[in-house]
Amino acid sequence: MNVSTILKNKGFDVITRHPEATLSDIAHLLNEHKIGSIVIVDAGDKVCGIVSERDIVTAIATKGGVVLDEPVSTCMTENVFTCTKEDTLEKLMTEMTKHHFRHLPVIEDGKLVGLVSIGDVVKQRIAQAEMEAAAMRDYIKTG
Repeated sequence: MNVSTILKNKGFDVITRHPEATLSDIAHLLNEHKIGSIVIVDAGDKVCGIVSERDIVTAIATKGGVVLDEPVSTCMTENVFTCTKEDTLEKLMTEMTKHHFRHLPVIEDGKLVGLVSIGDVVKQRIAQAEMEAAAMRDYIKTG
């Protein structure tokens, strides 16, 4: 199973903002859409960063509440790990665990085409395990 399967189930919509957006704006978007991260893109819609709830909390803890008026570029993660639609769930689980992140932008031909979260991966993996278990039960029943 791969990223393409996840995107077919959840959709391809990704909320993005430009580096000039304030952390306050980002925090409101995270809350409004009940999501954990926002992909930051440049004027050509190329991924240039990602900001998560954790990034905002860290910025506030280290700089205080005034940081909310600063551009997101001051606290976003710039070295963004990405994946492709062909990447497997196993690869995503390995990378997410190894690097301690919960969101991976999906890139195709240099363009952002989706976003996969650890929750998406776990949900898909559980569905896969349930299908395998059902197939095994059917196999055992038919001998």
